[in-house]
Amino acid sequence: MDGGPGPALGLTPTSSLCDNERMKTCALCFALCCGWFGAAAAPPNLILINVDDLGYGDIGPFGSELNRTPNLDRMAAEGRRLTSFYAAPVCSPSRAALMTGCYPKRVLSIPHVLFPGNAEGLAPGEITVAELLREAGYTTGIVGKWHLGDQPEFLPTRQGFDFHFGLPYSNDMGPSMDGVKSNLGAPLPKPRANEQPPLPWLLNETVIKRVLADDQTTLVRRYTEEAVAFLQLNHARGQPFFLYLAHNAVHFPLYPGREFQGRSGNGLYGDWVEEVDWSVGRVLDAVRRLGPEGNTLVLFTSDNGGTPRGHNTPLRGYKGSTWEGGMREPTIAWWPGRIPPGTSTDAVTGMIDILPTFVKLGGGTVPSDRKIDGVDIWPVLAGDPGAGSPHEVFYYYRGLKLEAVRQGSWKLRLEPGELYHLDRDIGESDNLASAFPAVVQELRDVANRMKDDLGLDGIGPGCRPLGRVENPQPLIAPDGRVREGFAPGQGPRR
Repeated sequence: MDGGPGPALGLTPTSSLCDNERMKTCALCFALCCGWFGAAAAPPNLILINVDDLGYGDIGPFGSELNRTPNLDRMAAEGRRLTSFYAAPVCSPSRAALMTGCYPKRVLSIPHVLFPGNAEGLAPGEITVAELLREAGYTTGIVGKWHLGDQPEFLPTRQGFDFHFGLPYSNDMGPSMDGVKSNLGAPLPKPRANEQPPLPWLLNETVIKRVLADDQTTLVRRYTEEAVAFLQLNHARGQPFFLYLAHNAVHFPLYPGREFQGRSGNGLYGDWVEEVDWSVGRVLDAVRRLGPEGNTLVLFTSDNGGTPRGHNTPLRGYKGSTWEGGMREPTIAWWPGRIPPGTSTDAVTGMIDILPTFVKLGGGTVPSDRKIDGVDIWPVLAGDPGAGSPHEVFYYYRGLKLEAVRQGSWKLRLEPGELYHLDRDIGESDNLASAFPAVVQELRDVANRMKDDLGLDGIGPGCRPLGRVENPQPLIAPDGRVREGFAPGQGPRR
């Protein structure tokens, strides 16, 4: 358990464990993919890049003059900025919305985020975007952070993904600094002794390593290598793929790669932002080099608002809040020849729209046996002249509580009743409630429509059951033992 994880799908394997896992994965991919598509037009490849805690103003296309992001600058110049794209205030709810096309509270009714060894997770009965795309003939892979439950029943390989390489949750959820001195020019955070179990690095359902501080400095590079290997493998086969690249960067604690440390001149945070930009460039270059760029949609976004370590300018607030700075994300859509270059849209879109949009583009079918809150936003991405905002109303939930509602350009914060016009006041600095009492009342009525669905606070009738297991166990126990069935050579117990 002391050696670093080698490339699981890379071209130069470094360990017999990864060799074996790669052969299993390749065989699975081949069996799943062969024979599904004939002479019909090939469906598009779909890549979703999701950064952790990136601020709205942390990258050049959204106004940063501090961090150098040339690859994202080019992506925006060749694609379309989505300036009113919403997630949730924190990690797990945001990812639940992404996976299911629903408001987080509908499918993961928890007050904050999931932690290692929790009995709860995204219910196995929920249908994910990965499951629907796999049914439509796609090979599906997640490289990076999952954070929707670390019990076997909740892992991505049980939720529609053929392949997973990464961490089951945030990079701070474990005492990763044990016995390792800082080489980052800043002190490491103190261990959380007996609070959380060691942090596991997963390859599918095998714990290939306990993550230590030095390993954290390799996260972006290794994720990028795996992402490129995944698209190379599937491109070589001529098979459509869905790749979900979910970076742990730029979540605290900050661990930029050694080659990026000190390069930005803006501290460890700026270094890590610039490493993420490098990663985006590597992925886009691979797509361009392999030649499927005319048939590959890439969507770049963040899972929630930035923290005070970053920059949310011109938005107010940070991660964990329902101010715009907590939920509005810097988002770029890229598909040469299909998405108009150098454009932007302020149409209200969000994580809830990824499932219906990707599934329709992939030729799949969105479930009709359950409520889906998202819609197909392809007309918005494509810049269709008649495409208006796909959401007349957007609801801002913080955990189980509805804190705000947006209709058109108006946003009402329900307590204490503050009204903002977002087109003219994106920074939410001018409370217009006293000047527009009729608008306040109208938006209160809009908010009350949720009373009999998701509820205004607590569990509403429209909330579906959480996934829950008995006797939950961490993947690595505090004493270092790997959970039975997840150690190298054991294979998963199903």
